[in-house]
Amino acid sequence: MKNIEKGTFEVAVKRSGLGYRHIQYLLLFAACTIAYGMRTVLNVAIIAILSNDKKDRNYPVYPNWASKKNIMLSSFFWGYICLQIGAGQLAKNYGPKLFLFAAIFITSLFTLLTPYMGALIGYGGIILCRIIQGLSQGFLVPSIHNLLSHWAPATERATWGSGVYAGQALGNVLAMPITGLISDSKYGWPAAFYLYGALGICWSILWIIFGSDSPAKHKSISSDEKQYIESSIVTEKDSPDVPTPWKSIFTSLPMISLIVAHCGQNWGFWTLLTEIPSFMEKILKQNITSNSLLSALPYFVMWVMTFVFSPLADMIVDKKIVRLITSRKIFNTIGLGCPAITLLTLIWIDSKWGTIAVLVIAMGFNAAQYSGFNINHIDLSPVHAGTMMAITNSAATVCSILAPLAVDLFIYISGYEETDVALWNIVFCTTSTFYLLATIFYICFASGDVQKWNFNGSTPPTPPQDDDIKIKVLRKISTLSTA
Repeated sequence: MKNIEKGTFEVAVKRSGLGYRHIQYLLLFAACTIAYGMRTVLNVAIIAILSNDKKDRNYPVYPNWASKKNIMLSSFFWGYICLQIGAGQLAKNYGPKLFLFAAIFITSLFTLLTPYMGALIGYGGIILCRIIQGLSQGFLVPSIHNLLSHWAPATERATWGSGVYAGQALGNVLAMPITGLISDSKYGWPAAFYLYGALGICWSILWIIFGSDSPAKHKSISSDEKQYIESSIVTEKDSPDVPTPWKSIFTSLPMISLIVAHCGQNWGFWTLLTEIPSFMEKILKQNITSNSLLSALPYFVMWVMTFVFSPLADMIVDKKIVRLITSRKIFNTIGLGCPAITLLTLIWIDSKWGTIAVLVIAMGFNAAQYSGFNINHIDLSPVHAGTMMAITNSAATVCSILAPLAVDLFIYISGYEETDVALWNIVFCTTSTFYLLATIFYICFASGDVQKWNFNGSTPPTPPQDDDIKIKVLRKISTLSTA
């Protein structure tokens, strides 16, 4: 009888295999892809915007804005840092669906307005649009993390959590060559902003129709799939209505390790994302079309490698090869430590293809961090995961702001220009240092256990054991069979 029950339980779980949660994953993946595409458009379009060549064109260029380049590139994060913690709280208390809709819709609207505002106000118009986009996208990651904490069962968390956030890399992969090709065409750089703004509006409509805060609020989900998801997740209806334990969160070493890891990741990621196009142009002498394609290549490899690392991370935990936290530390070390070492080798490489190969390898390894610190918030506290992600992402956004501005600082202090290889050696060594320090701190202090402050001192509900889940599912099957 025990074997029969076990077999029936496994069949029941399989029945809830492909379901509505995968529609949510797909929509969230698309949200990341489009949102990061809208962030990245300016990183490539800026080369065309600042162009000082004399060819005839039907769109404006502004070579006199050249000294404001890195200010324009960093301005997105001035707004992005402001609302995230509040966004995490709002998503937790009122549901993330409408906040995610607003984040993408407003970002899309001001992406459409960017060329007009640049022509109307000057570079200040570009900065204004980027700040508003940053403000609205402050709701993006906390809302997505909150949704994943409700939709992704523990055994699927690394695979689908990483899969959703892989949209960040794919957004860069697609935006760079698309923006480069459009900017080099007769339509010019404004058309790239119009394209991404329109895509964001289309996504917003689909999300309103098909998105949902949680399985409990989804009108069409099957009871089998709902049971499968909620059996391994502490949902809001299972947990006491507790306030956010701010002091416990900010004094928790595992939480601090997430902040440090996220800061290291963002310094490296946004240094490379914002500066690789300039590096390709000034050092490797690539025109905007080939520049955008080569700049996108490291992020394409990063996206592909996400689908290698994330299933592997789930598998070694599911088969009990290693503990959950060991898996998180292994993949976080691959994701941050390996790029740290790889980028240092650029000091001794002077060939174009050798340099590109190193950047590709570095970003390929970086994909592993999606199965490291990036989903560790949910492990520590399913109830407060959105707020925790908002906190770490806010701290890391400071690094996103400073990273491109640091290049201007290095130019000022060293006297080097963007055409000097020595400047880029400083940039890459600094990035490597941030990656390495973040790796070491996370190894020392990270945890995979649900923290006692998850319920702010209240008695947490007892997680269902395997036998309890079997009994619940068997009862449901019995009910369905007699219906």
